Amino acid sequence: MSAYGSFLARCALALAITATAAPVGAAQLVDAPAGAAEAAGRGASGLPLPRFVSLKSGRVNARIGPGVNYPVDWLYLKSGLPMEIIQEYDNWRRVRDSDGAEGWINQGLLSGKRTGMIAPWEKGKKGEISLLADPTAGSRAVALIEPGVIGTIKLCNGSWCEMSFAGNEGWISQSLVWGVYPGETIAD
Repeated sequence: MSAYGSFLARCALALAITATAAPVGAAQLVDAPAGAAEAAGRGASGLPLPRFVSLKSGRVNARIGPGVNYPVDWLYLKSGLPMEIIQEYDNWRRVRDSDGAEGWINQGLLSGKRTGMIAPWEKGKKGEISLLADPTAGSRAVALIEPGVIGTIKLCNGSWCEMSFAGNEGWISQSLVWGVYPGETIAD
């Protein structure tokens, strides 16, 4: 065997030993190298990370790891709840909710439909937020929205979002919407 062939054989053996000797625990799965796609701001799916999605179902388990063998940490009971995907592993997505809680949800329970929660940081405080007829400050209010209410995002221009709340449609400052990034544009 040539010196080069011997070197390749030793490398292959070292890789095989390393791969079988390393324990496969939850931390290793959660923090598994994501590859070049995630390093460039894209997940294994090819979609950007982070990104916002919403829950498809009114009953969704968020687990402590990416798989059904991991315990359920949270149970979400609101269809359409906006979630932020922060990591991908196989067909599991690590998500964050408006309160900052994180967990793993199967991608089949998530939708690309964009929804937004109005000023969740103001929940429980007195006051309502005006849904405006036009995307300008001082425009006529078409409805008053309580903090924490979820609506469907129709479009965002980087400063304002046109949203729908139970039949009421109008504009709200993008800075008051959790479910869209500052300056992000969305076209329906």
